[in-house]
Amino acid sequence: MHRRTTPHRSRLTAVAVLGLALTTMLGACTQGSASNDDPPADPGSDSTEAEQVTIRYTNFTAEGGHEADLDAIVAAFEEENPTISVEVQVLPYADYFTALQTAFAGGTAADVVDLNYDNFVTYAANGVLAPITDVPEGVYAQSLLDAFSYEGQQLGLPQQFSNVVLFYNKGLFDAAGLEYPTADWTWDDVREAATALTDREAGVWGDYQPISFHEFYKALAQSGGSFFNADGTEATFAGPEGIEAATWLVEKSGTVMPTEADGAGTPDYDVNLFAEGKLAMWHTGIWNFTRMGETEGLEWDVVVEPGNTQKASALFPDGVAVTASSEHPEEAQLFAEYLTSSDTAVETRLAATWSLPPVADQSKLDAYLEVTPPENREAVVESLDAVVLAPVIERAQEMQDIVTEELGHAAAGRKTVEQALTDAQERVTALLG
Repeated sequence: MHRRTTPHRSRLTAVAVLGLALTTMLGACTQGSASNDDPPADPGSDSTEAEQVTIRYTNFTAEGGHEADLDAIVAAFEEENPTISVEVQVLPYADYFTALQTAFAGGTAADVVDLNYDNFVTYAANGVLAPITDVPEGVYAQSLLDAFSYEGQQLGLPQQFSNVVLFYNKGLFDAAGLEYPTADWTWDDVREAATALTDREAGVWGDYQPISFHEFYKALAQSGGSFFNADGTEATFAGPEGIEAATWLVEKSGTVMPTEADGAGTPDYDVNLFAEGKLAMWHTGIWNFTRMGETEGLEWDVVVEPGNTQKASALFPDGVAVTASSEHPEEAQLFAEYLTSSDTAVETRLAATWSLPPVADQSKLDAYLEVTPPENREAVVESLDAVVLAPVIERAQEMQDIVTEELGHAAAGRKTVEQALTDAQERVTALLG
């Protein structure tokens, strides 16, 4: 029978420290089942002579209200696999990666662990994750599966995801006599509509897209540019594509989008602006569906976010991985697959509005897609056809702060876009040394 252990709380540490700690203990974590001469019992066997195996699962995704939902999934797994017991540890996200780093360094990491994309890359690079073998074809959305592949190896499985779409206020478009955005729109269409919809005297703005690292790397991809060179040794975002992307963001400030002086960038400013019917278009994540759906009198919908020369939707996936130190990798992988793709897991997650499962079969998401508003929830799935993941390095937070800072200089007129990007590129490249 599975059981959940008591969370351990500790301080959040930097990704750079994580990389050093993982490198130090790499040798201890790569032993795993290679030293175990006993073959694992058939996970599906119900023979009384079969060896009973206990695997441990450490996670953050269930914390904050979905512990019982996770328990239900685990119980169903154990019923289908009576020779496997699962011990669950749920930790708050704020403590999770410090505790995980400590567990790896001490040789006590669980068999299966949660990893978001940013941290997955660091752990994968340090060789402490076991390859996922014989991944069933057609089960996971390919872009989500690819997010947990590293240097040609599948080192994790997607568990849940969120992404960014374009929200729009139908009432404001109707009042202006404009057609609603479609999946065929480009930046030019957004720019034209935003100009027509902005009414500064009435406090109505045409568009809102933060001038930040997270919006820049996405806009760069939408223009066909690359943040780094092919081998990741140099930042390359200050070229023509980057200038076009940064200009697209910066030129909105004070024209079709509020400035920092107006309140832009403060907590929930954009959320409240859209909810109050004062914002025509909004580049934001599907996590805002619930809040907007509960706002009385607001008529809104979403589409796949427009691109420039190509589509590129921001993707934020969480996954699970089997640790290289696991003594039961086959059973651990069996559980990881069940947790991320079984009908029980999909139905439980959707019924509890816990998360959006990463499955390829859209019919399994009907319960989610039929909920309104928004009417066009299919845009969430359509966005997976062309995605961009955040650039990740060991000094990721420093990189993000540099890009946001330099874009801020451009938005405030302290630097030209070209100079701001050149300075940012030089500073980010210096972090790679």
